[in-house]
Amino acid sequence: MAIAPFLLAIYFASLTIYRSVAVTILTSPDELKSSQYDFVVIGGGTAGLVVATRLTEDPKVRVLVVEAGGRNEGVLNSIVPYFAVQLLGTSSDWNFTTVPQTGLLNRTLPIARGHILGGSSSINRLDYTRGSNDLYDRWANLTGDPSWSWASLEKYYLRSSRLVPPTDGRDTTGDVDPSTHGFGPIQVSLVSLPAELDARVVNTSRLLGGRFDYTQDWNSGNSIGIGHTQCSIGQGVRSSSAVAYLDPLIDSSSRPNLSILINTVVTKLLPSEASHGVPEFKTVELGQVNSNSRFRVSATKEVVLSAGAIGTPHILMLSGIGPKEVMTPLGITTLVDLPSVGQNLTDHPLIQTHFLVNSTKTFDDVLRNETLAQQTFAQWNTTRQGLFAGPSGGTIGFLRLPSDSPLLSRFGDPASGPHSPHIELIFANAFGAVGVSVPATGNFMSISTGVVSPLSRGFITLISSDPFGKPLLNPNFLDNDFDVFAMVQALKDMQSFISTDPWRGIVIGPTGQLVDATTDEQLQLYARNASVSLNHSIGTARMSPFSAEWGVVNPDLLVKGTRGLSVVDASVFPSIPECHTQAPTYIVAERAVDFIKRGMACVLVELGLSEG
Repeated sequence: MAIAPFLLAIYFASLTIYRSVAVTILTSPDELKSSQYDFVVIGGGTAGLVVATRLTEDPKVRVLVVEAGGRNEGVLNSIVPYFAVQLLGTSSDWNFTTVPQTGLLNRTLPIARGHILGGSSSINRLDYTRGSNDLYDRWANLTGDPSWSWASLEKYYLRSSRLVPPTDGRDTTGDVDPSTHGFGPIQVSLVSLPAELDARVVNTSRLLGGRFDYTQDWNSGNSIGIGHTQCSIGQGVRSSSAVAYLDPLIDSSSRPNLSILINTVVTKLLPSEASHGVPEFKTVELGQVNSNSRFRVSATKEVVLSAGAIGTPHILMLSGIGPKEVMTPLGITTLVDLPSVGQNLTDHPLIQTHFLVNSTKTFDDVLRNETLAQQTFAQWNTTRQGLFAGPSGGTIGFLRLPSDSPLLSRFGDPASGPHSPHIELIFANAFGAVGVSVPATGNFMSISTGVVSPLSRGFITLISSDPFGKPLLNPNFLDNDFDVFAMVQALKDMQSFISTDPWRGIVIGPTGQLVDATTDEQLQLYARNASVSLNHSIGTARMSPFSAEWGVVNPDLLVKGTRGLSVVDASVFPSIPECHTQAPTYIVAERAVDFIKRGMACVLVELGLSEG
């Protein structure tokens, strides 16, 4: 959605969004006071900041975080929840682009990844859904490690986030289940200032039941139904890993053993002498854009790679860890031949559809009326309340295919279990297109449909040995027929839902290409013409059993065939979550901290510095 130009002036004029910072974050490797740390964390994103802040709870542990992007401090479009996706396509986004997608009629798509402290948790659309218990039990089966089951992971979910009230102070009884939430730093809340649309969605769900049945809480272990959106928002601002985990330490100056180096790219990992025939990677080479200088830092204990599902395999392959046939032609010496690096790229396809509605209570006028937008921003800026304290929609749905769907008999059930969905509906009370101006007149609602259990698989690979270049990115959207047919089902479910009595006289009709898409064949074509990425890339360094020849990391997240190197981010997911990927990434990061601490304890025992 386009934002009025007046916000540029507010960005510079509004001082209330800034805080005094007691600790300086380093902006150049020249400023490093040491070249050696206990841990070097590559990536200050969703997972990396969790790992770094948790490890440095021990004052004797020294950690360096290397982040390619800049500060999150004072970045208005990251702070204000209603502006959630305004950073896409800016310098705070890596601005990746896919190769032409065969399943999308050879269209190329932008893929958003955070290039800023907090990573994608600083630029995403805020939804907080952890997925069903079935998801994590599936991970335990895929990895052969019961510690990835929900029974073992629940404590990490509780440790990562907590439920807080929406800023409007309304009674949320029946809209959320507080007993399913934890006590961690990430603040999670229902949307403030719910729209007329939200009540209509919930009422329709309760009326219809069945596949559209109402669900009270997405974080209860059952991810099926329609209900109120939960977002990573607290006190009217985005709650990212940078805001929730890092900023309190910066403000209090309570963590001198944690250093953050921004605007710096990891060019490659360097091996030391092999230990027992296994290469050890504890040295990191650094560089900055427009500079030929290279710097090296080392970890005495471990390097933690948290560069995300695109950045992590890119760095691994630049370092000689990956498919030999990819690296050799580019002059990169193969140190560890791991064919799975960069493979299994999986993402959720999404279609944004807009409907003209007979209502004057949508939020469209705020986006096209500068005076009204100024007033709304002023309300948020002084009180952290009002429309801008939340996203434009407060309801969401996760549905399974009909039990008699021929897709299930033809393809099997790709979901993790009976409490995991196949498709998604996201409701917004405005013309919610990213990067598209709101029409000059009319009132709209938007419904996005997605496939959350896709069978299409893509890959990431190198096209250059230049560490400042971008990898080739091919998610293979709608490459598998299941995904096409499931998206058609989602479109049909969307239309069935808003054709019921509660919507009579409200919905005038769809806009754009959906107007003429009435048959299954036309809907398939519409899906191929209109699908984009929900920006949930995962799986490119996936976990596998210790004995498996496939996969990139073992269940303890250490890279196969190496020592001293682990991966902690969404790239390790062995299957795609049937939910938004933010909350599962926090769970993995919190779990990883205990793996790393256990490894530290083992080293101390080996050195005779601990009794174990």
